[in-house]
Formats: sequence, structure tokens, C-alpha cells
Amino acid sequence: MKKVTRVGVVGAGTMGRGIAQLAALGGYETALYDVSLELAEGGAAGLREALEKGAARGRWSEDDARAASARVEAAAELEAMAGCELVIEAAPEKLELKRRIFTDLAGVLAPDAVFASNTSSLRVSEIATGVPQPERVVGMHFFNPPPLMKLVEIVAAEGSSEEALARTTEVAERIGRTPIRAKDSPGFVANRLARPFSLESLRMLGDGVADVATIDRAVRLGGGFRMGPFELLDLIGLDVNLEIARSFFVQGGEPERWRPSPIQERLVDEGRFGRKSGHGYYDYDEEREPDPDLGIAAPTLDPAELAKIDPAAEQILSRLFAQIANEAAFALEEEIASPQDMETAMKLGFNWPLGPLGFAERIGPDRAADLLEGLAAEKGEAYEPAPSLRRIISSST
Repeated sequence: MKKVTRVGVVGAGTMGRGIAQLAALGGYETALYDVSLELAEGGAAGLREALEKGAARGRWSEDDARAASARVEAAAELEAMAGCELVIEAAPEKLELKRRIFTDLAGVLAPDAVFASNTSSLRVSEIATGVPQPERVVGMHFFNPPPLMKLVEIVAAEGSSEEALARTTEVAERIGRTPIRAKDSPGFVANRLARPFSLESLRMLGDGVADVATIDRAVRLGGGFRMGPFELLDLIGLDVNLEIARSFFVQGGEPERWRPSPIQERLVDEGRFGRKSGHGYYDYDEEREPDPDLGIAAPTLDPAELAKIDPAAEQILSRLFAQIANEAAFALEEEIASPQDMETAMKLGFNWPLGPLGFAERIGPDRAADLLEGLAAEKGEAYEPAPSLRRIISSST
């Protein structure tokens, strides 16, 4: 396999700058490109500042920071990418733009140079269409911010070669990330498996199971998550999350379990976008009480433990864990990733206390399936169990 010595990054925004920082720290000569020299140099300056701050905090040595800074070249011409064995694009999520970047680079780079897209929402196979030697196009999905998030999804498009995938994986490992292999399907692995976290919480809110604060508190204290679903939605932005939900719904063939929530649509129409607008599911001019220490060993479904939180906590977590397990069962049926990579994706990509199969084991596949069957009879297709749900633990070992 051809070794990578020089990495190109297209796009000097937050993601591109973070990826270039990792490449430079990993020992690669790094070309950071943007459409103007001002943007490229601004990105490189921000990168060097981040390296200095990291050294001051002891994350790496001052010598390592200086050496990494010296490896970075800012450029406004794609010709600066010449000699790169791997180019990672971190451009806006526009299909034609990403495709044009790779097509233009094909005239600059060697025929066996690998093109990796940092897309989070587009099909890598569609980006590769029309690109010379499309077998060298792969996905390399970093999580934000790249210097702090360890997960990288290596996405195999329909025509991606094993050589291209192996080279990209090797680079991910050398820059200190944990790569997992993902199928080129909606949301890849982590974003796909995270669907129930918000959508089932919104359905419970709509059903009157509990209010926003109670659901979030149960998920934190009993589920072991760092943030409740509504806190997370407010942080992401309700408008941003709604667009993601709509994209998933369409790309996935409009399954009921992925249908966007009418509650979220109404709040977005009202201009309630979350923290950035001052109010979403919460009003951010109000102080909120910190969680009490109830001595709960989360994640748990123990009724006595959950009763300390709220009478509705057991129902909240049972429904949430069941839907997480169900999505994992669907994902395994579709072979979007190995069971081990699915677990890694959620622990590293979203800081979950367990992976989806861990949650399936915690609730028990039979209990999850029985619960979902009852909800499906009452509420409809959003709760239809995956055919393999009752076998999910045995089939994933």
C-alpha cells in the first residue's frame, strides 16, 4: 500500500482547520486550501493558535506544536495540493460543489491519490459520480470539533477500492483517531443510531408521558447520558436538527420511526431555535437547578432506583432503550457496520454511556420487542419492531 506523506485539506473553516491540525500533528506535510488566500491564511493562523494553546495546556509539547505549525501550508490554488496522496474535503454540504472539487483535483493529483469527503449527510457514491477513477473516493467523516472527538467514520461507497479505504484508515489511526468502517447509507453509523434519542423523546413529550425537564432529568440521572435530549436539541439548534430529521426521513424511504416531529416543526415556525435564539425547549434567561445526587448507578431500569427521579422515569427510559435497541436491530439487518463498530460509534461519537447493543442488553430484547409491539398496536408504525430485534444480542456476538 502506498504510504501517505502529504495530506491536503479543502476548506479552512472550523472542520477543515481542525482536520488539518490533526494531520500536521500526525507528522504529515499539510496543505490547507480555501477559495481565497485570506481565508486559507486565516484558517492556518487559527490552527497555529490552537496548537500554541494546546501546548500551554499540556496536550502536546511546544516542540511538537512548532513542528506541526511548520508543516502547514496555506493555499488558494488547488495546484498547491500536488503531491498529496490523500485530500480531505471539508466544504459545505452541497453535492455539486464537492463533486466539482474532486473533479478539479483529478487534474492536479496523481491518478492513485485518494479523495476523502467529510460529508455527514450526502451519499459518497453520489459525490464520486463523474469523478475520474471514482474507486478512489471514500468518506472520512470527522466529528466536531475534530481535535477533541476521537471517532472517524470511514465510509465505503459502492465503488470504493480496498486500497483507498485502507490508506484512509491508516491516516486516521496515525492522527490519533479511532476509525470505524461504515456503509454508504443515510447518516452512516453514529448519526443513524442516534435517531431514537431525540425522536422517541419528542413522541413521549407529545404523548404526555412527561414534560421536557422531567424527560431530560430521567435520561441524565437514570440513563447516564451527559445531556438530556431536549438540552441537546437546544444546543444543536432546533432548525438545524429539523433539517437533518427531514433529510433522514426522505433518504431512508420515509419510515414512520424517522418521521420529523410536529412539535419541533411548530417551535421552528415560532422562531424558537434553542440557545442561539435564547429559547427553544428551555428559556435561557432562567436559571435551572442542578441535578441532585441520588446515588443511582446509571444506566438502569430498576424501578426502585428510577422512582427516586420521577414516577414516569421507568416508562421514559424503557421506551427510549427499546427504540435504541430497535434501531440497532434495523442497522444490523442492513449491515451498516459491525456490531463492535456500532458500539464504538456511539460511545466516541456521542459520548453515550453504552453502545446501542449495550442498551439492548440492559432492557432485554424480548422486553423491548413486547413493549414496542404494544405501542405499535396503540400508536402505529413508528413502533414496529425490527424482525431481528428478539435475536439482537445472540446475532451480534
